[in-house]
Amino acid sequence: MILAGDIGGTNTRLALVEATDDGLRIAAEKTFPSRERASLETALAEFLELHPCELTSCTIGIAGPVRNGRCEATNLPWVVDAGTVARRLGLKRVGLINDLEANAYGIAVLQRKDFVVLNQGTRKATGNMAIISAGTGLGEAGMYWDGSIHRPFATEGGHTDFAPRNHLEMELLEYCMRLYRRVSYERLVSGPGLVNIYQFLRDSGKAEEPSWLAEQMRHDDPAPVISGCALEGRSPICIQALEIFVSLYGAEAGNLALKVLATGGVVLGGGIAPKIISKLKEPEFLNAFTAKGRMRPLLQDIPVRVIMNPKTALLGAARHAVRFNA
Repeated sequence: MILAGDIGGTNTRLALVEATDDGLRIAAEKTFPSRERASLETALAEFLELHPCELTSCTIGIAGPVRNGRCEATNLPWVVDAGTVARRLGLKRVGLINDLEANAYGIAVLQRKDFVVLNQGTRKATGNMAIISAGTGLGEAGMYWDGSIHRPFATEGGHTDFAPRNHLEMELLEYCMRLYRRVSYERLVSGPGLVNIYQFLRDSGKAEEPSWLAEQMRHDDPAPVISGCALEGRSPICIQALEIFVSLYGAEAGNLALKVLATGGVVLGGGIAPKIISKLKEPEFLNAFTAKGRMRPLLQDIPVRVIMNPKTALLGAARHAVRFNA
C-alpha cells in the first residue's frame, strides 16, 4: 500500500493508494487542518491509527522548497525531514517533493473530464508544460518534455518579484510595500493576495466598503467572502478586486509559460481556480496571459486548462512513490 501526502498551508491531505493494473485507486483518505497539528508525524500517526496497513512506499508533497530531503514549509510552521518520516513509518526511504511537483506528476493520470479548457491552443501541442496554482500561497512547477514523457520539476516561481503593468498596479505595489519588506506574486495571486487587493481598493478610496460586507468579513474568512460576493454580483468592490486578481493570475501564468517555454500547455491547479472558473472563462484572464508583446502569437497557441479534480496532488504523490521505488 502506498501512503501519499499533500501538505499545504491550510490543509494536510493523506491517503492510502493502491497501484492496480487499471491505474491508481485511493483506498482511504483524510484531510487535517494543518495548523491544528503540531507536525506531520502527528497527522501521520493519527491517520495510520485509523487505517492500519502494511506500507510499501510513501511520497509526501509539501508547499515549500525541498533541499536534501528536508523542507521548512513556507506557510506552515513545520519542518519535514524525509529520513525522520521514513524511520517513523518503518520504510527504507520516503519521497519528499514540492507540492506543485506532486500536482505535475498527477496530471498524467487525470482524464479529460478532470479539466476545464480556457484556451484550446494549437491542436496536438507538444513540448514543455507548466502548472501554476493559487491557494494559500502561489505554487509553480514545470514539466520538461524529453521526447517521450513529461518530467516534472519544482520551482519557487511564486516568490519572484511582482511586476506592475499599469498605473493602478503601480499604486497596488506601493500599497503592498508598506505592508511587506518585499512584494512577490504570492502576495497578490493567492487567497491572502485577494484580500490585499481588496484592502488596497478600500484604503485608497478607489472603491467603497459597505457596512454589511465589513461585518461579514469580521466573522468569516475574507478571501471566500470577497470571491463569493464578486461571483454573485453583490458588491462592486469585490467584483473589482476579483477582476484585478484574475488579471494578475493570467499575467503570471503567461510569465511562467515564457520562462519554461510551455508550448505543451499551461495548467491551473490549486483550490481557488475551480471556485472561480466562471470568472476565469471571461476574457480578462486570457487577455493578460497573452499580452506579452512580440510573444503574443506564441502564448495564443498554448493550451490552457484548469484542474477540477481535488485529488490530483495525492495521485501525483502516489505516482512519484511508484517511480521512486521502482
